[in-house]
Amino acid sequence: MNTALVTGATDGIGRETARALGGFGWRVLVHGRDEARARGAVAALAAAVPKAAFEPVWGDLARMREVVALAQQVLALAPALDVLLNNAGVYEERRVLTEDGFERTMAINHYAPFLLTHRLLPAVRSAPAGRIVTVASMAHSGGHVAPGDLTFATGFSGYAAYASSKLANILFTAALAKRLEGTGVTANCCHPGVISTKLLRRGWGMGGAPVEAGARTPVYLATSPDVAPVSGRYFDNRRAVTPSPAARDPALAEALWLATERALAAFLA
Repeated sequence: MNTALVTGATDGIGRETARALGGFGWRVLVHGRDEARARGAVAALAAAVPKAAFEPVWGDLARMREVVALAQQVLALAPALDVLLNNAGVYEERRVLTEDGFERTMAINHYAPFLLTHRLLPAVRSAPAGRIVTVASMAHSGGHVAPGDLTFATGFSGYAAYASSKLANILFTAALAKRLEGTGVTANCCHPGVISTKLLRRGWGMGGAPVEAGARTPVYLATSPDVAPVSGRYFDNRRAVTPSPAARDPALAEALWLATERALAAFLA
C-alpha cells in the first residue's frame, strides 16, 4: 500500500486530495494544524471513504519547532513515504512575524515545506519511487523574491507576500529537483486552479471551481505513471507549462535555497 502525507488536509483542496488518494487505496497521513483538527478531518474522511486508511498527524506550520515535531510523527508512522504533498498555504492580510522571526505567509507557504521536505527526505528516498509535490499558484507571476528580505520589512501587501511565497515554491522545486538528480525521487509543483477555498475568498473575495477540480493536478502528480520520470516542472491542469521568467531563474533559485538554509539552520540539523 502506498503512503502519502498531505499537509493542510483538514479542508479545501488538501482534504479533497486526501479523499481522492484514499479512494485509490492509498494510506494517507492527514495533517492538521492541531490534533483536534486532524482527528476531525480523519473521522470525516473515513465516513466518506470507509475502506480507506486515514491517519492523523499535526503541527502548526507557522512554528518551525512544530514542523520538526510533525516530521518526527510522520517518520515514526511511515519510514518509507511514497509521496510528500506540500499543500498547506495561507493568505495573510497583515504583516505578522512568527516566533521564529519569519513573516507568517512565508513561514507557512515556504519555510515550512522546505524544512518538512528536508526532514522527510530519508523516508521519501526509502520509497521505491518517491515523489514530492508542492502546490504553488499562477499568482507566482506577480511575485518578487529578494533572498535578503524574505520578511517584507521594506514593504508589505497580502497579495505581494502570497504571490512571492508561490514564486518561492516553484524556485524551491527547481533547486530541489536539481539536488535529487540520480536518486529516483522526483519533485514537481502545480497551480491547482482558481478554486472555491477559504484562501481564495479571503484573498480575492470571490469563488471559483469546486475543490474536486483543485485536487486533480496534485493527485495526478502524486499517482500518474505518466509523470514518473518527470522532475523539476510546473504543472497546470495536469500539463507541464512554463512559469514566469523569475521562476525559471536558476541563480535566484540557488540564492533562495541558500538563504532559506541559513534562516533554518537551527532546525535543519
